[in-house]
Amino acid sequence: MWHAPPGPDAHTATRPPTLGEVTIAPLSPGLGVRTRLVDDPGHLLDLLPDDRNPLSWVRGSDGLVGWGEVARFTATGADRFAEADAWWRSFCGRLDVRDEVGVAGSGPVAFASFTFADSSPGSVLVVPRVVVGRRDGRSWITEFSAGAGPSAVRSVSPVRATGTLRYADGDLPVGRYRGVVAEAVRRMLAGELDKAALAHDLLAIGEAPLDGRFLLARLARRYPTCWSFAVDGLVGATPELLVRRVAGTVQSRVLAGTAWPGAGDDDLAAQLLGSVKDRREHALAVDSLADALRPLCAELKVPPVPDVIALHNVSHLASDVSGTLPVDDPATLLRLAEAVHPTAAVGGTPRAAAVALIAELEGMDRGRYAGPVGWVDADGDGELGIALRCAQVDGPVARLFAGCGVVADSDPDTEVREAAAKLVAVRDALETDA
Repeated sequence: MWHAPPGPDAHTATRPPTLGEVTIAPLSPGLGVRTRLVDDPGHLLDLLPDDRNPLSWVRGSDGLVGWGEVARFTATGADRFAEADAWWRSFCGRLDVRDEVGVAGSGPVAFASFTFADSSPGSVLVVPRVVVGRRDGRSWITEFSAGAGPSAVRSVSPVRATGTLRYADGDLPVGRYRGVVAEAVRRMLAGELDKAALAHDLLAIGEAPLDGRFLLARLARRYPTCWSFAVDGLVGATPELLVRRVAGTVQSRVLAGTAWPGAGDDDLAAQLLGSVKDRREHALAVDSLADALRPLCAELKVPPVPDVIALHNVSHLASDVSGTLPVDDPATLLRLAEAVHPTAAVGGTPRAAAVALIAELEGMDRGRYAGPVGWVDADGDGELGIALRCAQVDGPVARLFAGCGVVADSDPDTEVREAAAKLVAVRDALETDA
């Protein structure tokens, strides 16, 4: 009998027989891919069979998980989104597809993760052999095949808890981060730019290779309203949706402006909505996204005032932007991402000046932190969040990131405390006893 691996807090559970066995078959040049409905598979993250490269985009009980690898595409440079989009459309055009479900996320799917900076290597599309999805009470499985060739059942490994961790400075330790923020504030007061989102990193080091499924499942449980993602070793739970494209519609959730317990007023929502600094930071982020999306949309709706979303460790000002694409030549998800990344929420304003300042002052390669992460299907639909509250897992080392939006009236000590509050999400999820 085929069994799903246990979650970090569960015993082994039996996978519904309608999912069938997970197989790895030799792939011929003429690839076939089939999507069919299945019974409810239970917790999606519990289906991930091993820790080699879990793939996930899950929010609450819905989303997609995948494993195995049919193909991958990597790119570097300012044209990485366009190159990835062209490769994906060409790849899908050569497939023999039987999609019996016909919703966004069925049929062939690639999990995507792009670097923050143009010059950073590591942007990737990964096409899994198997994808299991669920949305609005319907569940499906997508499997690649290549005829009736021999196949092998894929082994299942139990989820490993992290064990003992020690922490070490990353490329930009917190002590230097305060000075980076102070210098950015000085330049803003001098009129060089309006905002920059600055980050630092922290290393968590285990005694054995870390299991990304352990971190992923704990983040998903603690932050069910966030999108829990894993792509090519980058694991996290983001509250921020960069862009969703489904059936000609576009949506985005912009977050900027943060408060946390102990940072001031006990009523965090009132504190955020009444903060001139946070409201200004948020307006810059919303305006930058809207300005980038508007030329690609037939219609775009921007809320006049933000809401507040409360998470386990912090609260944010949030605005949900929505629109429709033109009927003729609508932009694909990856081309929309190319237009909007980086928004002022994770880059700054003006964009070019902010990105240059980030590269100069941080002095580190962010990799895929604060870059787009999610999935895309053969129709160009999909969802991309911003890779926040995340860690790059590589063997026994996890590289954690946290950042803050810095404006002219930012206080460096407050920004350091905000970054520490944001790191709590991943630190607590990594630690076995937390």
